[in-house]
Amino acid sequence: MNLQQELNTIGGFKNLELLAKQVVEGFIAGMHKSPFHGFSAEFAEHKIYNQGESTRHIDWKLYAKTDKLFTKRYDDETNLRCHIIMDNSSSMHYPEIKSFSIEKLNKIGFSALASAALMNLLKKQRDAVGLSVYSDRYEYYAPEKGSERHHQMLLKTLEDVVKNKPKTTTTDTYTFLHQIAEKMHRRSLVFLFTDMLQTLNDDDKLFEALRHLKHNKHEVVLFHVMDKQKEFDFDFSNSPKRFIDVETGDFINLYADNVKEIYTKAISGYFKTIQMKCLQYRIKYVEADINKGFNDLLTTYLIERHRFV
Repeated sequence: MNLQQELNTIGGFKNLELLAKQVVEGFIAGMHKSPFHGFSAEFAEHKIYNQGESTRHIDWKLYAKTDKLFTKRYDDETNLRCHIIMDNSSSMHYPEIKSFSIEKLNKIGFSALASAALMNLLKKQRDAVGLSVYSDRYEYYAPEKGSERHHQMLLKTLEDVVKNKPKTTTTDTYTFLHQIAEKMHRRSLVFLFTDMLQTLNDDDKLFEALRHLKHNKHEVVLFHVMDKQKEFDFDFSNSPKRFIDVETGDFINLYADNVKEIYTKAISGYFKTIQMKCLQYRIKYVEADINKGFNDLLTTYLIERHRFV
């Protein structure tokens, strides 16, 4: 391994599975103070009772403890299929981090740990999960499966994505979303992790690709990953800095305050367009600030899963 390869593989997660379990355990513990109180008592064995369903399988003991209606689940029930899609372009590896932890993540580390936490919840529910990774090429694809071997393979892939920082790579989101959509023939819940930053922006093509993911009645959730303090608020000290486009290598030297007002106005408008397009195409939009933790993402999963099944 040469020096450049060594630098590219420095850091990463020491045990992604363990960190994901910690995230999920903290989330489930917090649910006792939320509208989901009681849901985690028998997490893998129950689902929320829907009005109109047979009352035959209601768990009355759990109702006595939680004052909420849950029905028992059985192994022969049809489980959910989920496909996680991850943008692995250079911009997703911002900011540069040498050693990762739950408290210290860049965009790709946040996305990988969030994906691993979602996989942990899916595993508890005996659901099948698949994974796609793309940048300027379609890097990885695994169909939806529920086996332990498959689960470990996906965890290893996520670890590798975080550790192996790519060279300067652009993003071709719309091309690969079309390809991924073509591979998914059975109705699935789709989670897309991306910062929505592309060298060549074509909003019409991008949202046409997102709409393609909706075919076959898929439900799509866009986790818009960002370092909000830096990428949205442009919170930099007003000393001379060199700002480098990590996807092209282009750079500009400037004082942050000289462009802050113009930048924040432009990025705010772009992000607002993304949200409005998602609303138009009935895609769930979730802001995923890497400095705000995972509760919003995992809560979104619970809500969407309940609606999906």
